Amino acid sequence: MMALVACPTGSIGATQRHDAHIGIDAFPLPLDDNVYFCGFTSESSFGAWSYLIARPASEGGNVLIDSPRFASQLIKRIEALGGVSQMLLTHKDDVADHELFRQRFNCRRLMHADDGAARLGVEQVIRGEEPVQLDDDLLVIPVPGHTRGHVVYLYKNKFLFTGDHLAWSPARQTLTAFRSVAWYSWPEQTRSMEKLLSYEFEWVLPGHGDMHHADAGTMHTHLERCVSWMKSIR
Repeated sequence: MMALVACPTGSIGATQRHDAHIGIDAFPLPLDDNVYFCGFTSESSFGAWSYLIARPASEGGNVLIDSPRFASQLIKRIEALGGVSQMLLTHKDDVADHELFRQRFNCRRLMHADDGAARLGVEQVIRGEEPVQLDDDLLVIPVPGHTRGHVVYLYKNKFLFTGDHLAWSPARQTLTAFRSVAWYSWPEQTRSMEKLLSYEFEWVLPGHGDMHHADAGTMHTHLERCVSWMKSIR
């Protein structure tokens, strides 16, 4: 039922009658600490995943990472968790219903200039390749490659929200990137991946591909393997 609710094209059905609220009420799905998986993916973002960080107002309020579908059932659940103060967009492919969320929650959106932030009318624009500290717990790290203005977000040095930059490969049992969709530059994406070796994280939470959780040392080893593999691919 969760898959039925989350499907971006409504392509999942059943031959028997079921209570859809079993799936609806499961989202946002708690992952770890105060981080949730939103479900309700959007066709306009190619089914990309989005996430919610639930924080009290004293810590800056709730943060939405990329945009889920603007579904009334999800909106009610997010409102019950405190709404949305910030919407952090990783890149131009996964913006989906960002404008509707902006209108509903009056949230401040953030995106890199090189991915069309001005065209989308976002309120906070990141430029260049230097990391930007948003608050004590949130860091923006520009990682050009998949797109020219792609960024990732690091929360509490534990959760890395990676958009289309980095994911887990069940087949290879390690972290991976997607050569076939490096729309901007595979060499630049490889260089960007090397930058992430300077950071600690325990979770990789992508827009596409599999999530993964391990201790920081294990993740660093997997990231080193990913960089080495990327350098071998032309």
